[in-house]
Amino acid sequence: MEVGMKHLCVLALFLLVHGGGSKGAEGAGECGRVPVQRMALQLAPCASAAQDAQAQVSAACCSAVQRVGQNPACLCAVMLSDTAKSVGANPEVAVTIPKRCNLANRPVGYECGGYTIP
Repeated sequence: MEVGMKHLCVLALFLLVHGGGSKGAEGAGECGRVPVQRMALQLAPCASAAQDAQAQVSAACCSAVQRVGQNPACLCAVMLSDTAKSVGANPEVAVTIPKRCNLANRPVGYECGGYTIP
């Protein structure tokens, strides 16, 4: 719990310093009108699971992944984002979270950067 809060605080600080990833012109990106860096906050409960393939994935993480994963491009962009990397997320491990959550509607085979969602 303490580690998760630490990561959430680091993530919030990162977003404050970098303006939440917002740019001058608000166009639609991978996550619609919500900047990827801000969307990454929703996956804060997944910080430990994105670093260690053996870590238990929390129900809060699985719920967030299911919600964000309705748009596979958004989920991928969040998992590969600077925000995720700043809290120590390993993209190779992060892409396994939907499977580790046993999500039936996960985007199996979706190409996410150099990774494939199992």
